[in-house]
Amino acid sequence: MRARLIFASLTLSSALLLSACSDSDNETHDAAVTKSESAPVATAVVTARDIKSVATPVDDVTEAPLVSPVDATATVRSSLPRVLESFGVGDNVFVRSLAVDELDKAIWVGTSAGVLEIDLESYDMRATYSRRDGLANEYVFSIMIDSQGSKWFGTNGGGMTRLRDGEWKTFFPMHGLADYWVYSFGESKDGNLWVGTWGGANQFDRTKDEFTATYVKELVNEWVYGIASDDQGRMWLGTEGGISMFDGASWHAFTHEDGVGAPNTHNLPLSQNTGLGTRERHDLSVMTEGQQTYNPGYVFSVHVAANGDVWAGTWGGGVSFYDGKTWQSLTTEDGLAGNVVYSIAQDTTGVFWFGTNKGLSRYDGKAWQTFAKGGANGLIDDNVYAVIAHPSGEIWVGTRGGVTRLGYGQ
Repeated sequence: MRARLIFASLTLSSALLLSACSDSDNETHDAAVTKSESAPVATAVVTARDIKSVATPVDDVTEAPLVSPVDATATVRSSLPRVLESFGVGDNVFVRSLAVDELDKAIWVGTSAGVLEIDLESYDMRATYSRRDGLANEYVFSIMIDSQGSKWFGTNGGGMTRLRDGEWKTFFPMHGLADYWVYSFGESKDGNLWVGTWGGANQFDRTKDEFTATYVKELVNEWVYGIASDDQGRMWLGTEGGISMFDGASWHAFTHEDGVGAPNTHNLPLSQNTGLGTRERHDLSVMTEGQQTYNPGYVFSVHVAANGDVWAGTWGGGVSFYDGKTWQSLTTEDGLAGNVVYSIAQDTTGVFWFGTNKGLSRYDGKAWQTFAKGGANGLIDDNVYAVIAHPSGEIWVGTRGGVTRLGYGQ
């Protein structure tokens, strides 16, 4: 078959500081924008003449053998997924977050230059959103569609914005938000919204429309990048210092000393890039002098699997999982594409997808498949900051430069 490749060009205002969030093609891109860095101001406009189609062939991809002894929990498909389509958003625009809106049949894409809404039936772009529409800031680091259908946008230095029934509302620290830098969302079993920021975590009561709790000292580290909930009602927060878990009554911490992040078997240089409970600026590049660094307690993403295991994507320590008793890790030695794991998803068949600094990994419990930049079946870029699984079986991937859609169709 041949896959359609669509490039949607974003026309940005001259005030967009793209140089602050990009680097040369020979360097690994930054993990995040530093807090003292000015958030970009931009408008995102797509017109009909900006769209063009290019046909590219898609080849089969073979699986690599598994070294890891992890048990398989996935349903095995008779064929392997492939790249179906890519949507370009601009060479220096980062796709930081993705969310599925099943009710409205759309994919929401958070970028460093605004938000895109893509129709899941036609795969056409429905709309773009910026400050002019109601966003607090164009640099959108996190998106969540809650169980009531509201859209939540966490911005880089602009607070938190909600879109509900066509109405936009933004929340700032003056309203109780822990910080202007909002990097993650989660929904608890009792229906409360959890918000992860660079200054701690919040609980938000959607019925009362107000913040009900703020956690800072309770956390192993106040810089919160990932939030997930389990069937027991526990909340798992990924921070720059490890994992914090709230069971409804007390907090528990898991760090590298407890098994989060694999050992530094390749003797990579240690990264000191962490706030460690401070409000100081720190550089978040995962490279130093051209070499990847190691900071295993730094957790970029958290995911609770269908079987209840908790997975954590780390900086240089691969991906770790907790079965309720011990932490274990998977790295490039097992088949993972890269040891910096920015994002995690699990599809309806139980297969795991890991977004890394060296491409996208698919892991079915027995074998690995890697998607990397270039080639007919390749991604737009190797740094995969966001990945989501749609119930249909399609996988959506966010990188610098655009979004790639994978699936099993012809």
